[in-house]
Amino acid sequence: MAPARTQMGAVGVSVVFMTDLIAPSPGPRTWDPALSASRAKEYERCPLQYRLHVLDGYREPETRAKALGTVVHAVLEELFGLAPHERTPEAARSRVAPAYEAVVAKTPAIADLFADEEDLQAWLEDARGVIDGYFAIEQPQWIAPAAREQRVTTTTTGGVRLLGFIDRIDAAPDGRLRVVDYKTGKAPGPRYVDEALYQMRFYALVYWRLFDVVPTQLRLMYLKVIDSMFLTPSTEELEFFERDLGDLWAKIEGDGRAGTFRPKTSKLCGWCPHQALCPAFGGTPPDYPGWPGSTAD
Repeated sequence: MAPARTQMGAVGVSVVFMTDLIAPSPGPRTWDPALSASRAKEYERCPLQYRLHVLDGYREPETRAKALGTVVHAVLEELFGLAPHERTPEAARSRVAPAYEAVVAKTPAIADLFADEEDLQAWLEDARGVIDGYFAIEQPQWIAPAAREQRVTTTTTGGVRLLGFIDRIDAAPDGRLRVVDYKTGKAPGPRYVDEALYQMRFYALVYWRLFDVVPTQLRLMYLKVIDSMFLTPSTEELEFFERDLGDLWAKIEGDGRAGTFRPKTSKLCGWCPHQALCPAFGGTPPDYPGWPGSTAD
């Protein structure tokens, strides 16, 4: 499946397309210090887990839920590469199986998630059901995205490098801009709404610092449950959020240079695959790889 390549044309903006990033091959760590929405929340939940993923390069195991998200995002990206009148539910559903094959070609371990062909076919039908949920939310033939499936980087006024993944940006004829993110899991319960809003503010800040324009609206589409969350950010709100990110990054850098990254236990520890590396569970972390630009061991 050839990736759609939409360039936004901002000077100095690094753009990598999502379809080139499905399960990259393991290799030497070449990480440049940066902060994404997911990694920011991960550090708040557990600094050690942040370190293991970002600095040591440990990966989460492949899961059906993760693979489903990758397949659905690929299908929707390809859908918007079609002429408007061709963006039908049937066209999208027909692309689910080829998208799965493309994902497995990049990450063969995903094929091992299924017991047999019957199990796989049932999962593919579930993925088609998520696609149907998208069509229940909006009609894609009336949408002309300005950009889709991009990985972008920018820097805050305080010098924190931000990394964001933008599923889609819509531009209205009157100049209003909307940032759209597809979600293939459940809509957040009351306890987790703040985390969703955090992600939306992060996207808004990235876009603002890239293009000096605050998006009119951010929308999280929960395709499986046919629901959405909206945020209309203000400049003042994003300025406060930017300062909070600066404070958080200072803590991460402090841990990075000192090599601390202590574990933080919670109910989520039961889902963590890295307990053997966690002192809170009697494990031993690997030798500290160091912080970029630091002499810490």
